[in-house]
Amino acid sequence: MTLTALDYGIIIFIFVAVIAIGFIVSKKSGKNSTEFFLSGRNMPWWLLGFSMVATTFSTDTPNLVTDIVRNDGVSGNWVWWAFLITGLLTVFVYAKLWRRSNVETDMEFYELRYGGAPAKFLRGFRSIYLGLAFNVLAMAAVTLAAIKIGQVMLGLSSLEVIGIAGTITVLFSAIGGFRGVIYSDFLLFFVAMAGSVGAAYYLVNLPEVGGLAELITHENVRDKIDLVPRWSDKEKFISLLVIPLAVQWWSSWFPGAEPGGGGYIAQRMLAAKSENHAVGATFFFNVMHYALRPWPWIIVALASLVIFPDIASIQAAFPNVEESKLGHDLAYSAMLTMLPAGLLGLVLASLGAAYMSTVSTHLNWGSSYIVNDFYKQHINKNASEKELVRVGRGSTVLLMIISAIIALLLNNAMQLFDIIIMFGAGTGLVFILRWFWSRINAWSEITAMFVSGVISILLNFTSLGVYLFGGNLLDGTFQEGVFEGWLQYPFVVLVTTICWLIATFITPKEDKKVLYNFYQKIQPGGPGWKNVVDQAKSENIDIITTKEKWSVPTGILAVIAGTIMVYGCLFTTGKIIYGEYGYAAIFFAITLVSGFVLLYLWRKMRGKAF
Repeated sequence: MTLTALDYGIIIFIFVAVIAIGFIVSKKSGKNSTEFFLSGRNMPWWLLGFSMVATTFSTDTPNLVTDIVRNDGVSGNWVWWAFLITGLLTVFVYAKLWRRSNVETDMEFYELRYGGAPAKFLRGFRSIYLGLAFNVLAMAAVTLAAIKIGQVMLGLSSLEVIGIAGTITVLFSAIGGFRGVIYSDFLLFFVAMAGSVGAAYYLVNLPEVGGLAELITHENVRDKIDLVPRWSDKEKFISLLVIPLAVQWWSSWFPGAEPGGGGYIAQRMLAAKSENHAVGATFFFNVMHYALRPWPWIIVALASLVIFPDIASIQAAFPNVEESKLGHDLAYSAMLTMLPAGLLGLVLASLGAAYMSTVSTHLNWGSSYIVNDFYKQHINKNASEKELVRVGRGSTVLLMIISAIIALLLNNAMQLFDIIIMFGAGTGLVFILRWFWSRINAWSEITAMFVSGVISILLNFTSLGVYLFGGNLLDGTFQEGVFEGWLQYPFVVLVTTICWLIATFITPKEDKKVLYNFYQKIQPGGPGWKNVVDQAKSENIDIITTKEKWSVPTGILAVIAGTIMVYGCLFTTGKIIYGEYGYAAIFFAITLVSGFVLLYLWRKMRGKAF
């Protein structure tokens, strides 16, 4: 593959523009830690929404979708489509609560909701556990994708890719802070979307593919286009659809789809101008992320089955690719090598933009944990704002180095996705209920975190997983075990949930003063806090500061309506692509009706007439 002067010009222009943004905002971002990590809490919903979409538009996402489609078909994407429910629950229930908390990071929440030594431990430990361990795993997946793109499209080695992309990104992140990330995300979103849509349009019309109609009916593709797994394949139906929709969305922690909100999504909600801006940003993100953006990647993945039907054909076309990096996810990069001059440069720039957007977000988010929740709390409580910014910039560089080392050890995107999902299994329900059930305490979360992690390690790194379920996520092969392989995830969820519930009831309740202060600030409402409200009243303490009605029941109805609307939009687009216009019209009608219902519920939540 040869890049022309036009391609290089486009790539250089995009990268220079992004770095320039970082330098322009660097002075303001370096004023204090709040500016460096939350840009002064004055961001509008639309800018934050674009940033959320751009951040999740990472270089590993097209590779992951391609891996899924080539192995399990389009319906395999339910393993992440199910997280829409999580996202909309954050929109209509938790976004305003997060904004009310006014914390610097979501880790600070622990000392708002809980008290004493357990709360301090939880905040400090999870700041490292998530900010360092899980965060570098997520960045490693993105860097792995960049390595594969660089090897296939540019002939670069792993170290060359990391050296170039990593250096530029870490320089931009350390200088520009959160404000630089947000501003550049706005630009990078449009670059990334133009690249993915342009690539899908060109590649599906290659002579070898023959257009959409020919693609959908091709022998390598026609069994891969189902939007829902077939009932006849019981194992796939359960593992790809039932478990994600029934269990996974509420039970597992995953970056960008945390039950109850959290991570870099919470960071953006905390940076919003107001509660309504926090809600608007997260809703915009979920519609774009799930309803519209997947289809260009899916089209390229399906087309790749025609050009590169198996891994052997990819290896034959690209013999210089390291054998340890071979996998179905490589097919996306392989397809992009067929793009013409100009469009090739735009797509490469879009992939570079996606890499910078995602990694810069993770660097700033992870660094915010290390600075605010570990360094400031346990190393130097009297650190000046300038010192905190310096530590933030130093930890940004450290996180990049660690993630790069891990990326060199990985093989494919799906491998890491499965591991992260499993390690967070069973913890999600705590994150959902802790806002609305006063009995949950710090020990509930500590237990859930450790039990989920220990069980996941035992099942994936010892023979226990092979004995019980016939295999593990690391080797990806399941033989005959005591239980069927698809039961592994629900097993972790069940055991973790039982353990944290037991811990909740055998450990003391949180101190009433902590609960009073939390309720007074957040105003969560609901039956789970009735005993606390009643106790406060008996002591002549008024902790209710608002007259607004408890909106959670209406919020849950809004989640249902919004889920139907977004899935309806997703299916409408799919059926149009497949040429099934009758079904497309039906799904479009469902989308419209559910959209009107959602509008009515939203106005009701805000106390306005329809």
